[in-house]
Amino acid sequence: MSKIVNEKSMRTKIIATIGPASCSKDILREMILAGLSVCRLNFSHGKYENHEKVIQYINELNIELDTHVAILADLQGPKIRVGDIVNNEMEIKIDDIITFTTDEKDSKNLYISYQEFPKDVKKGDSLLIDDGKLMLEVVESDNVKIVKAKVVIGGILSSHKGVNLPNTKINIPSLTPKDLRDLDFILKHEIHWVALSFVRSAKDVHALRKIIFSKKKEKRPWIISKIEKPEALDDIDKIIKASDGLMVARGDLGVEIPFQQVPLVQKKIIRKCLKHSRPIIVATQMMEGMLENIRPTRAEVNDVANSALDGADALMLSGETSVGKYPVESIKAMRDIIADIEGYGKLYYKHNPPPDSSGDRFISQNLIYMACAMAKQINAAAILTLSHGGFSARDAAGHRPKAHVLVNSHNRFLLCQLNIVWGIMGFYSPSFKTLFEANDQAIVWAKSNNVMKDGDLLVSTSSLPVHRGKKTNSIKVTRVE
Repeated sequence: MSKIVNEKSMRTKIIATIGPASCSKDILREMILAGLSVCRLNFSHGKYENHEKVIQYINELNIELDTHVAILADLQGPKIRVGDIVNNEMEIKIDDIITFTTDEKDSKNLYISYQEFPKDVKKGDSLLIDDGKLMLEVVESDNVKIVKAKVVIGGILSSHKGVNLPNTKINIPSLTPKDLRDLDFILKHEIHWVALSFVRSAKDVHALRKIIFSKKKEKRPWIISKIEKPEALDDIDKIIKASDGLMVARGDLGVEIPFQQVPLVQKKIIRKCLKHSRPIIVATQMMEGMLENIRPTRAEVNDVANSALDGADALMLSGETSVGKYPVESIKAMRDIIADIEGYGKLYYKHNPPPDSSGDRFISQNLIYMACAMAKQINAAAILTLSHGGFSARDAAGHRPKAHVLVNSHNRFLLCQLNIVWGIMGFYSPSFKTLFEANDQAIVWAKSNNVMKDGDLLVSTSSLPVHRGKKTNSIKVTRVE
């Protein structure tokens, strides 16, 4: 958080995708001051030198503004796309037969990037292109490189549009060669979060984590699993446990499953993530109208408001901030909606007893649970966690206390990672040797930033002795003076 923290600081965090409209240092500064918590770098687009420049700007601004803005790197994953089209677009009409090829050298037919496409599809399978705007039905495949499909819903087809196969079980790994190259770049630049696209099972998450651990000994990124495939819904509980956070990626998800199911799926996943204290992001078309307009539509306002009411940790802007006309205004509009919603009392205290009594963190999780219950009972202004690995802070936030969740840490990388999590306000301390010293630091910081005042109560959780950095084993209550 910056040195100037509003008394109504947002609990729900804002993520913005960085692109041509927002990649300058001046615009990034305006967005951070407007309420931005996390910058998303989309590795489906942009060159490394462009991403590197944005990373440099964010790191500089974090120092200049005393903030902990996080960076989320979004891997492209096995996204299926059509190839180049003459003049960049073509009109396809109902009942037209379109011939697809997996051979890039075949200039007569429309290239599709998925090499196993002819083997995996069967007659009658649907092809949805450009987020479902265009629909075709497979009529024939040679099982080698050619597939013919009939147009069911026509329109303008542009180069490189995404293709979804909702009726087809595809045989393609979650990490492509491009993703592995991008991951090396991500690890080199000490990015805080990495989003894994098109997760189908917990095995995909374990595979990515194994690679990260083999290449990086410290400052490892945490993993966000993007839920956009129907197979992921079948394995959702294991995916949640395997991941550090989730994203409901409603664009592809709304094409892969019937669109009317997406709102309920979103709510169910948020509830499950709250139960397990995993940060959950809601993404795609939240304020799409602000690509061209300075105000969101009423439907978009409702979407943002309801996602915050459901308890999402963060809401994500995509095209609105990457290529839209009003990137800063989009942040401000989302901030204003969130600020009003967070005045609603029923948003808070969604206590969930620790789910796993056999886990090695069961005792510490119970202490955090009791600290949040105590904060409600005594109307505490804040809960302090002394976080070495971030788990206690995430656990506290998962209970959605009305009290601010303060994190005192000497680890700036960790403070940036935690900035994606609901309600967390982190601040840097070079060192503290005792809980009393950490408490005093927290009170000084909170008072100077209008988070606490004399007479307020602070509930502190820590591991004693503090210097050992073990799991939470104590609770302390302090009255601010």
